[in-house]
Amino acid sequence: MEFHLFLPQMRLSLDDLVVRARAAESAGLDGIALMDHLVPPMAEDKPMWEAMTTATWLAARTERLSIGHLVLCDAFRHPAVLARQVVTLDHASGGRFELGLGSGSVPDELEVFGLEAGTAGSRIERLGRTLELLEALWSGEPVSEEVAGATGCGAGATQLPVPTRRIPVTIGGTGPRTMALVARHADWWNLPVHQLDRIEELRPAAGAARVSVQVGVTFVPRGADRDAVVGLAEQRFGWMRNSMRLVGGGAEIAEQLAALGERGVERVYGWFTDFAPPATLEAFGAEVLPAPA
Repeated sequence: MEFHLFLPQMRLSLDDLVVRARAAESAGLDGIALMDHLVPPMAEDKPMWEAMTTATWLAARTERLSIGHLVLCDAFRHPAVLARQVVTLDHASGGRFELGLGSGSVPDELEVFGLEAGTAGSRIERLGRTLELLEALWSGEPVSEEVAGATGCGAGATQLPVPTRRIPVTIGGTGPRTMALVARHADWWNLPVHQLDRIEELRPAAGAARVSVQVGVTFVPRGADRDAVVGLAEQRFGWMRNSMRLVGGGAEIAEQLAALGERGVERVYGWFTDFAPPATLEAFGAEVLPAPA
């Protein structure tokens, strides 16, 4: 199972983010994922960094970590611009960038900044068009008449260079139209953890995509005061009570991860309730993650 650090780029300086990314890499985590909003949800008055610029900054200061987002909002970027950004990050990082892309989960945010929110259905349709055009542009070949007609891009449009390899794509959700996009375009299907009990039911609709989930993590290192660690997590993340959270020491969390693996989950995005300071990541790697082969 892969373990990625979910690290929203808010309330932390860029230097703090780099320190955490490097600590995650040193601790043996597989990747890091940022968020993508124009203002932080439920924290509109807090500072936050732009998603693609931050990913570039972290990619330049790490060597092994996969870099991505959970997830980019389709409406924020023209598909041709996004295609260029992704290929540039792919080459700059030595093939470590992954594309997590969604239709936009906060319609009010789009409207406030003058972007078309539409309906949930229209946003999913747009996401499908974006994915079709991204794949066409990444091929390095002229966009076909068929793709041009479906996406609005001019036939014959091309972009070079091509990616260093197939760009891994992550799409999340459970609705029928979203699942059709997962099966057609995704390498990873991010299953909302509150829908985990439906994994066996929904899994066939995901096609060949592998399964990931995002969970909270309240890790209690050896020697720490468990009550204090859990209590602080409740103060900070009490609103996550209805979401899944891994809680405990190394052996406990390793067991909880193994249980997810038995359900077919192959990647976990962990959102640490202490904001993932380097000491936590170092201890987590030592006590939870398997030693390199």
